[in-house]
Amino acid sequence: MSIDVKTAAHVAKLARIRVEEDRLPALAEEFSTILGFIEQLNEVDVEGVEPMVSVTPMRLKRRADVVTDGNMPDKILSNAPDAREGFFAVPKVVE
Repeated sequence: MSIDVKTAAHVAKLARIRVEEDRLPALAEEFSTILGFIEQLNEVDVEGVEPMVSVTPMRLKRRADVVTDGNMPDKILSNAPDAREGFFAVPKVVE
């Protein structure tokens, strides 16, 4: 697939990237190269191949999913600009 200069300018505009006029032909050529590589990947037969996340099999470490209070309310509230009776105090925003 070949990308022309007009399409490259349109893609740059959509991506909110300013590209000078004299750089548009090089950008169009890069886009064409990338799309050519993607077309080359589409030729690979992946029938029956399971999708994977990593090349090495691994299991994520898991912790018990339990609700706690963090066991450090004083440390947490020490960051608050205003804390009262063990809670964050915030200004009233609704009358």
